[in-house]
Amino acid sequence: MRTQDMRAIVGVAAIALLVAACSSGASPSPSGAAASQAAGGGTVAAKDATSAADMGGVDAVCAAGKAEGTVNLIATPPDWANYGQMITDFTNKYGIKVVSDQPDAGSQDEINTAKQLAGTGRQPDIFDLGTAVALANTDIYAPYKVATWADIPDANKEATGLWTNNYTGFQTIGYDASLGDITKVADLADPKYKGKVALNGDPLKAGAAFNGVVLAALANGGSADDIAPGVAFMKKLADMGNLLPVDPAPATIASGQTPIVIDWSYNNGPQIAVLQPKGITWKVVVPSDAPPVASFYNSAVNKDAAHPAAARCWMEYIFSDAGQNTWLKGSAIPVRLAAMQKAGTVDQAAFAALNPPTTTPVMLTQAQTDAAKTYLTDNWKFITIK
Repeated sequence: MRTQDMRAIVGVAAIALLVAACSSGASPSPSGAAASQAAGGGTVAAKDATSAADMGGVDAVCAAGKAEGTVNLIATPPDWANYGQMITDFTNKYGIKVVSDQPDAGSQDEINTAKQLAGTGRQPDIFDLGTAVALANTDIYAPYKVATWADIPDANKEATGLWTNNYTGFQTIGYDASLGDITKVADLADPKYKGKVALNGDPLKAGAAFNGVVLAALANGGSADDIAPGVAFMKKLADMGNLLPVDPAPATIASGQTPIVIDWSYNNGPQIAVLQPKGITWKVVVPSDAPPVASFYNSAVNKDAAHPAAARCWMEYIFSDAGQNTWLKGSAIPVRLAAMQKAGTVDQAAFAALNPPTTTPVMLTQAQTDAAKTYLTDNWKFITIK
């Protein structure tokens, strides 16, 4: 999901700062060396390839992926950061079927599913993970450096290619304008919003919800080192009945079930155009009582991938100019944006739609994320969402 004031996100200076600052089931198909050889690739098995060069180049990787026939994705809903278009374009280009399982799963659900389905052929080949979960599970990723690796700042990737930042956005409040103006996190504690406020997921499992708590902390005297005020604010919303036990989705927004949503800009923003024909004016704001909150998501290859060549082909595509521009069209900020600006390969129409917050975003470091996750684990259990 996703005021005309915040159709999308960022200006050149803010993007440069942001990028520099960050750190169902198909059966197994021919893979590894067999698939690579079938495609005329190199001698390294797909499951062992750490770059396209190991298999003879990107075309060879993707030909091997086509021989495998399928790539298994998880937690990639079509309305999240334009993943629907990404999947369609990838299949059209390479002839590889995309199986998108559990589209509404959180980051931790991705890891749990991979472990539960290991070796079955139905396990996810690729992960799209929030930072906290990505950093905690590096033992299950296969190192892989895409062809555009040099364009990605060192702070945005693990040195051996275990994970790579892919796209980011800002925490926003999206809301039905008929409810009145909402400009601050504090506004959500108004009694008139009883049963109307939704976080996108469980903050212990989903990066979007986790960063929603971070936003609440910053709006209530907390910091990147202290999210306790954010947890206290969410408890306040829950105790007064404002916080909903419902994960928002386009259908719940359209039906009025979740008329106020704390979520990433690339989820809230696109709802403006979706809801307008239905007579709903959807506004999206970066709250004025907190600095912007941003966090990259991360792509990684499952080392137990049933389709290792197709998984690597997917990685090559999403980090290509075409894939990065697809995220840009979905109101997400792709990690290679600065390099693409320099090279003149950015989709100018999509870039022109971006409109930034004017202050520097807060992005938690690994140490801050770990500390926040520990605090959440110890204290979120005391919140009862009615």
